[in-house]
Amino acid sequence: MPGYTVDAFHNGGFFLVQPSESGHRAGMDAMLLAATVPDGATGVLADLGAGAGAAGLAAINRLPNLSAVLVERAPVMVDCARRSLGLSENAHLTARASVIRADVSLNGNQRRDAGLADYSFDHVILNPPFNSGSDRKTPDALKAEAHAMETDDLFERWLRTAAAILKPGGQVSIIARPESMAEIATALGKRFGGIEITPVIPRSGCDAIRILVTAIKGSRARMSLRDRILVHQGPGHELSERMNDLTNGRAAWPRRTKNRSSK
Repeated sequence: MPGYTVDAFHNGGFFLVQPSESGHRAGMDAMLLAATVPDGATGVLADLGAGAGAAGLAAINRLPNLSAVLVERAPVMVDCARRSLGLSENAHLTARASVIRADVSLNGNQRRDAGLADYSFDHVILNPPFNSGSDRKTPDALKAEAHAMETDDLFERWLRTAAAILKPGGQVSIIARPESMAEIATALGKRFGGIEITPVIPRSGCDAIRILVTAIKGSRARMSLRDRILVHQGPGHELSERMNDLTNGRAAWPRRTKNRSSK
């Protein structure tokens, strides 16, 4: 495929078609996000801002009784996600995955008409753009679209959609930069409870470079701060044992807080 690569994830468990010279290329963030979907999960997952589909496909590759809807706005990335589902190496996933081209920030009837019906998903995962719109942007327009926020209320818009399409008691998961925590907590608001925050740090002694956030729709449980995930073990670039397991689909990052529904 000229202009594209076919990349292996989960040690060859599934493959992804991605642009070779432009756009966002999936990696650690998508695999960690997929790991927040708990072992034994069933039903239907929505991967909002799916790109080529890395996180959603990683989740269903680990969880045989889960299906996924990959939701993406950029036509090039929608095409990549569909090409990925057409790969013979992904034949074991094709029947459990579909792709919708839609803007995650759509509201009301526009969102429903795009295929994102109310109360239709058991799990939602989000990997939204998390660079500030005022940050210096890359000249790569496709990558800039994936990385830079277009509005100051991006988390509010995306989490409004997540709350609308999730069933009561459903889980939402987000990966973002630590500086976005205040905006995320505000956007979760009264829609979600039992917020759990996990710092992801390069190695011991370093500041967090990412946060994993999970919450339950309608829960009344309090917020909690989880133990960190170390990316590297020792001074080199070797992944920690936990990170290796999480990013290669051998383990989940389960929640600790019990869900206490508001109903």
